[in-house]
Amino acid sequence: MKLCAVYFMTNRHHTVLYTGVTSDLKRRMEQHAAGIHPSSFTKRYNIDRLVYIELTNDIRIAIAREKQIKRWSRAKKVALIDRFNPTWQDLARS
Repeated sequence: MKLCAVYFMTNRHHTVLYTGVTSDLKRRMEQHAAGIHPSSFTKRYNIDRLVYIELTNDIRIAIAREKQIKRWSRAKKVALIDRFNPTWQDLARS
């Protein structure tokens, strides 16, 4: 069974948040790091730190959760990150 992830990434100063969903988190982080899409949002804003992950085994649940989170205010997203990763440690490098 494959795990799917809803995730938040940010830049060095935590000024920009990116919400994504994937069925292969490791591969997706490698794609973000390599900057394979030079005009992408994450590349344009130097978003390179994974700070939050939610896992599920159903991609439909992950997509629905991503859509729900994208409607939230920044403050609500920050509160979620703070609750699970208060130091905003880069989870891709830990």
